[in-house]
Amino acid sequence: MARMTLHPIGSQLAEQAARLNREAMTPLEDALMAKRAAVRAGWGEKYVQRAHKKGKMATWERIEALIDPGTTPLLVNTLVNDGELLGPDKRSSPGAGVVTAFCQIEKRWVMVIANDNTVASGSWWPRTPEKIERAQEMALRLRVPVIYLVDCSGLFLPEQAKTFPGRTGAGAIFKWNSWLSAAGVPQIAGVFGDCIAGGGYMPIISDVVYMTEQAYMVIAGAALVKGAKSQKITSLDIGGPNVHVHQSSCADFRVPDDPACIERIRGEIANLPSSAVDYYRREAAAAPPRFDPRELSEIFPPDYRHAFDLSQVLARLVDDSLFREVLPEIGLEMVCGIARISGLFVGIIANNPSLSDHPERKGEKRPGGILYREGIAKISQFSRACNDDGIPIIWLQDVSGFDIGPEAEKRGLLGYGSSLIYTNSTNTVPMLTVLLRKASGAGYYAMAGLPYEPVMQLATPITRLAVMEGRTLSIGAFRTKLDDDYNVIAESEEERTKIEKGMKAVEALITSDMDPHKAARQMDVDEVVALHELRAYLSGFAEMAYQSTGYRTVRNPRIWSLHDLTLLADEPR
Repeated sequence: MARMTLHPIGSQLAEQAARLNREAMTPLEDALMAKRAAVRAGWGEKYVQRAHKKGKMATWERIEALIDPGTTPLLVNTLVNDGELLGPDKRSSPGAGVVTAFCQIEKRWVMVIANDNTVASGSWWPRTPEKIERAQEMALRLRVPVIYLVDCSGLFLPEQAKTFPGRTGAGAIFKWNSWLSAAGVPQIAGVFGDCIAGGGYMPIISDVVYMTEQAYMVIAGAALVKGAKSQKITSLDIGGPNVHVHQSSCADFRVPDDPACIERIRGEIANLPSSAVDYYRREAAAAPPRFDPRELSEIFPPDYRHAFDLSQVLARLVDDSLFREVLPEIGLEMVCGIARISGLFVGIIANNPSLSDHPERKGEKRPGGILYREGIAKISQFSRACNDDGIPIIWLQDVSGFDIGPEAEKRGLLGYGSSLIYTNSTNTVPMLTVLLRKASGAGYYAMAGLPYEPVMQLATPITRLAVMEGRTLSIGAFRTKLDDDYNVIAESEEERTKIEKGMKAVEALITSDMDPHKAARQMDVDEVVALHELRAYLSGFAEMAYQSTGYRTVRNPRIWSLHDLTLLADEPR
């Protein structure tokens, strides 16, 4: 009973279909990588050299020196503000001027929040506070340490009205500082340069604050002091390490330069308790899938209306391509079960996009990607069991929505959907949601969409996030102008043309809204990832979910509720 037996899944892909799928996916992934590269470059090499002339490292140089050699950061919210031009000079703000990423330091996962000093000296742009707060929220939910690499000249003043006043404005960063502190989550700050106003406040609640010799923290910089009080004084005189380390005690240690500061921060992480990941792996070891995760781009057809084999996706995500499906004979349009990722148990809930047998009408098939009563009940119970057992949950969405029509209403679909929503609203285990492809209607909500606070919500280059597809929505918008067969009703050819143009315009608008890069720009998803990167993100999530102890229940497998579910479903009668 202490073991949950896992079974092999997956097979080699058909070569021709795999090639066609890969050819369609490649330009989409190339476009994503180009956008990421542009964000990482900030405002360009000129501004990197400007930092060097000041005796400072550029932000990405600091991050690369900070993390463990050979490890890759898991970026979050990279594309915030993508394509937007702000301020009177219409300037770009790559990544909203801040890098947020899960990183490995001294074999522990941490959240790094680093002002990009190559973008307006690390200023806070519209959505910069929200991006920082989202990173702080992720860290709090997982109880992973937070490292602030502070080099911030305060608000980007021309756009202050979009940054300063609201509920998620700049002041909320300090609230999250406080919540992290109250929860006992370690916060370590390195102050590297101009830290003015909010930039000066951000590191203060951290447990340990380091300042380099050229760094300063001030409520107001020298220019404002000179204007208000007619005092000729430098910002370093007002709030440099001489003041804050030796007089105000707002900082703890002074260090000569950036490399020394980074080394001391690494030392602080080394002093923290070690990760509990090996403890929770028990006898298992992390193992790659038997099938290469890079093959994920070969599974999804170019046409979103065509199905794919979900087992082939799972086989390229989970350890050893081993999976134990739970309640496999019920609600075939949904798949849920247990696997290991990085040697750690996770629950997986996914839409099955393939046709499945109707449970009551012999010989009749039902389309996949839709939530029916049996599948909803199954995944709701599975989600509750995982929460009770302390097993993190990964949701893989390719959902068109709930079933509709007289039969669905008579069978109480609203009630079953409400039960699932209640379950996911009250779960306390870490959850991660991946929008593999379609994320439509209330199905997106019910399957732990972003309003239900997963730790992270990831999109892929083929994600389509919207209430419904553009054609369907245009029919709904113009329903009074259509007959029962959706043909246009018009009294003249001119009116017909006008209605048809209006429907096409609505369809085009909704289709453009489905662009995952647009969703990432406005923080409707936390990151767009290439399909071959999914395994790395899921591994990092699993390790972070088990890294810290003492803040949530993690039951040993002998007393899992899931054993009861599998027994009742699988035991011969």
